[in-house]
Amino acid sequence: MIPEPKDYMDSFSSTSHFKTRRIFESIYANIFFILAILTIFTTIGIIYFLFEDAIVFFSQYSPLKFLTSSNWSPVIPPKEYGILPLLFGTLVVTFMAALVAVPIGTLTAVYLSEYADKRTHSILKPLLEILAGVPTVVYGFFALAYVTPALRMLFPSISPFNALSASLMVGIMIIPMVSSISEDAMSAVPDSLRQAGFGLGATKFDVSTSIVIPAALSGIVASYILAISRAIGETMIVTVAMGLHPTLPEVRYIGPIPYVHPADFLLETGQTMTAAMVQLAQSDLVGSSVAYNSLFAIGITLFFVTLLMNAISNFITERYRESY
Repeated sequence: MIPEPKDYMDSFSSTSHFKTRRIFESIYANIFFILAILTIFTTIGIIYFLFEDAIVFFSQYSPLKFLTSSNWSPVIPPKEYGILPLLFGTLVVTFMAALVAVPIGTLTAVYLSEYADKRTHSILKPLLEILAGVPTVVYGFFALAYVTPALRMLFPSISPFNALSASLMVGIMIIPMVSSISEDAMSAVPDSLRQAGFGLGATKFDVSTSIVIPAALSGIVASYILAISRAIGETMIVTVAMGLHPTLPEVRYIGPIPYVHPADFLLETGQTMTAAMVQLAQSDLVGSSVAYNSLFAIGITLFFVTLLMNAISNFITERYRESY
């Protein structure tokens, strides 16, 4: 049967539209592929150049001395490149920031996921995530101008540049990461589990703490590690609020037991690895000098620390992920 001219034209138009759509889909796929390859090559390039100059540094300075020496003085003679004070400062800020962000972020996620109604959730979550959009240099100046003077009311001997105020602001900065990822993980828990708990007579608090949090544990822990990785790499807050003087606290003894008093490093100035890189980059360095190449040695150290944290996060996520 010969189709009517109108039916024939409709069939031709449909076929033409299908071919055009296939062409555009092919173009989109190629564009996305090129962008993915570009991202991979960019990452490889960054790692390559970091390793290239870091290897030059370690050929001029002992890796063992770099990792174990407690003196960091790359510009002022006698020049020393021991990373321990920088590593200690980074770990102090990271640990204290985690003490702030983990409980606050987790409890905020529990509230948003289990207690807040839809209207409250739609208002609070965007407001909370505004914190992630605040420039970090603003956090740094806020810590210097307001947090440190407030802390001086409690600790009169606190230094104008100190680790405590920097840690508090870094912790506040990473709260949205903890709360947002944790809340997404909790929201992914099926309501059937909650209803089963309520059916057994559990309260909302019991359901939240005994059912929802354990079921979402992989996502919650992953949010902790990703937030800690973000804190490790923070630059501007610690540069502005913590200072640029790397120090190790004095080791004291109670009988034969060594200990470090928290006031010796929380209330005093210090320096992190990222802040040291900023300071070196702003100084008058000669290319290919040991001090210049130490920038890349710090960068490689920071890269491996962050890589380790991300690997732990991926392992925990895959190991304890629940499928519903």
